[in-house]
Amino acid sequence: MAIMMKNLSAFLLASSLICSAYTAAQPKDAANPDWQKEIPRVIYPDQQLVDLYEKTWAIAADRVRIGPQGLPASPYLDENCYEDQIWIWDSCFMVMFSKYAPKAFPGKETLNNLYYPIHENVKTPLRIHLRDNPPLFAWIEHDNYRFTGDYEHLKLVLQDKKFLQRHFDYFNTVPKGNKQPEISPNEIFRGIVKGNKNNIIGFTWTGGASGMDNTPRGRDVGGYNKIMWIDAISQQALSALYIARLCEQGNLKAEAKDWQKRYELLKKEINNRYWDKKDGYYYDIEIATGKPCRIKTPASFWTMLAEIPSKKQAAQMVEMLKSDRFLGGDYPWVSLARDDKDYNAATGDYWRGGIWLPMAYMGTKALEKYGYYDLADKLAEKVLRQQLRTYLAITPHTIWECYSPGKDEPSTEHGRRARPDFCGWSALGPISLFIENVLGFNKVDAITNTVEWRLKPMAGTQGIRNLHFGDTVTDIVYDASTQKINVKTNRSFTLKVNGKVHHIAVGESVI
Repeated sequence: MAIMMKNLSAFLLASSLICSAYTAAQPKDAANPDWQKEIPRVIYPDQQLVDLYEKTWAIAADRVRIGPQGLPASPYLDENCYEDQIWIWDSCFMVMFSKYAPKAFPGKETLNNLYYPIHENVKTPLRIHLRDNPPLFAWIEHDNYRFTGDYEHLKLVLQDKKFLQRHFDYFNTVPKGNKQPEISPNEIFRGIVKGNKNNIIGFTWTGGASGMDNTPRGRDVGGYNKIMWIDAISQQALSALYIARLCEQGNLKAEAKDWQKRYELLKKEINNRYWDKKDGYYYDIEIATGKPCRIKTPASFWTMLAEIPSKKQAAQMVEMLKSDRFLGGDYPWVSLARDDKDYNAATGDYWRGGIWLPMAYMGTKALEKYGYYDLADKLAEKVLRQQLRTYLAITPHTIWECYSPGKDEPSTEHGRRARPDFCGWSALGPISLFIENVLGFNKVDAITNTVEWRLKPMAGTQGIRNLHFGDTVTDIVYDASTQKINVKTNRSFTLKVNGKVHHIAVGESVI
């Protein structure tokens, strides 16, 4: 009994820590002091997850920065690493949670601080760290457009300035040894493919440029510049795919067809060269021999996000996530398979096992592409629960840059604890994965004016209020006591609940 009371006391103390830390974290000089009016309000039986959600927004609000004079767009989102630098892939992933409150959290503006210096040679007071960071813009812009319906911004990046198309070409043409600031010594490999003499078959990269700083990829064949990286070519395929889809939606039919062709060529190369039949997995390949470098990381799931594998291939890849020997287990989405000799079981040592929210989020969306919704939700909740337990257990009580592969604590970077207050892309867990995979609002589309909800009634009363998409603002709440869904909206829209379609009228309604 004494043990039970002690555990209960610890639980209540931890719960109070969330609330007190949330209050203490209110930013005094936020760029938008009214940000709390803009964010969605979540309802869920586990109040600790709700509190963590709100605390995460508070930390993120403190990272909305009024930029130094001369910055192309201000305010902007800062990832909380270095005050004088910004990153491409950090910025891209931050858009994926900031889209839920774009008036207070400037996601698209943050991307403009990358587009204009890189493609218009606009001088900027913030240094872009590694300009050949993962080329994710087209995917991000597509999903942001579908959620917000912001056609003016889409027109800017797709038609007026063609930033998306230009960045695809930029990533393809940066030569090895290029002296531009912050470019790694990449080399592009090309092969002859029928109908396209300049088809790209691979890229070298670096740990920093890929984002996976100290990954052991390339270890067995002489290093990073001895391999062609599976994520680099897959991200380019992803870009071509989403440029094609955006062009199609923008009524640029001829251009859409051209980009679809580029995508199909890359898809063919990836399947021909990077798929390993023995393991049922996509790997980096050795340049000299074309043989797979069998170091398993979640980077291979960029192929699934880019819709490269067949259903059969995807099923084989998913086995890696179902096994705690590789990437799964109670602490899933480790950045290096547990059976690898460089896997760091103690802390994850950054990218040698550490769990990173951008990879978990990407992998979750990749699983959804192939219909693995239950697995996606299950793994997403495991990652989120680890963030919550770490928040409660570790001082300071905050969100961390990356997490241990086997404990409720942060990972380390060469012996030191990973960065705190990282909202930043780690907000993807308590905000995006919570809304999309735990609550189950997996698809919100301002263009089709549709919300899709994978409702799990056994979880109790749950839902979301103040959800903004396009010009629609709505509350959608399942009442466990009545087993009814209460909806309030300023505009009519279509609500799909577990596949069943409901046409929601303006005002209040009950399903």
